[in-house]
Amino acid sequence: MKVAPLCTKCGSKPSVYFRPYSGERLCPGCFAASIRERVERTISRFRMFEFDSRIAVGVSGGKDSLSLLHLLVEIEEQFPKAEVIAVSIDEGVRGYRDEALRLAGEACRSLGVEWRTLSFADLFGLTMDEITGRRGELTPCSYCGVLRRRALNQAARDVEADRLATAHNLDDMAQTALLNLMRGDLRRLAGMHPAGSDLPGFVRRVKPFCEVPERESTLYAYLRGIEFQSRPCPYAETAMRTDIRRFLNRMEVKRPGIKFIIYRAALEIIPRISVGGAEPSGRCRICGEPTRGDVCRVCQLVGELSKEAEGEQPS
Repeated sequence: MKVAPLCTKCGSKPSVYFRPYSGERLCPGCFAASIRERVERTISRFRMFEFDSRIAVGVSGGKDSLSLLHLLVEIEEQFPKAEVIAVSIDEGVRGYRDEALRLAGEACRSLGVEWRTLSFADLFGLTMDEITGRRGELTPCSYCGVLRRRALNQAARDVEADRLATAHNLDDMAQTALLNLMRGDLRRLAGMHPAGSDLPGFVRRVKPFCEVPERESTLYAYLRGIEFQSRPCPYAETAMRTDIRRFLNRMEVKRPGIKFIIYRAALEIIPRISVGGAEPSGRCRICGEPTRGDVCRVCQLVGELSKEAEGEQPS
């Protein structure tokens, strides 16, 4: 019977995970501890929180967000004046989001964390299922990304948070860097910094999981016994990000650590980017939210969908 190599960290327990990019072999305890240490180091390095921060954690019901919620609850226990509140967005994807919200609610109850939800239907008068039925050339993810960002910011404001923590992992960060470079969208590349920025009308958004690879986030959730949604969003395959994800995963197998390299290269590039008019300079004349133009992107998309719906009605 083949015996698993010993953990290279503690040297006493069998390893369950091998990190190709570092050469480490880790037992369950040392692996979980390494994830917490990495998250704590990331929070400290980017000065994501204050000692008395009121932190809204975006909880979708997936492995990343639920793992982040568990970790932040544990970490913030060291700071009695800090608070953690979970916020979830119901986009209105029948079946898929129903299960996710159930898991998010159960996790919050077990952790004793306040939980708030906000829906696309309440905010925009449309669900993602309805949007997908009406949309034109844009993919469902193009609509969802814009509307979800607005909804999360609104949810964080509703609970009077001064930080909005999202569970974007290393894979997400590397994908975003490549995606925006391939689109030539330097403004969005500049906006992906894990520490976020203070802008009028926006709750500062931070990403404590930005240096945790997706596969390690998954293993962490399994080892901690965190129940999470495993079903993918039914609309995800239409996104360009899916192609980039597959490409990066193939490259990571051949060149371990390539995702870290892309992520760190992006962090080096961001301070050198000067994008004129990148920050909101006014207010949307329709909804009053911060925007760079006369009408914000949310109102543009919702307005287009409303016109399409009116055009379908019989005269």
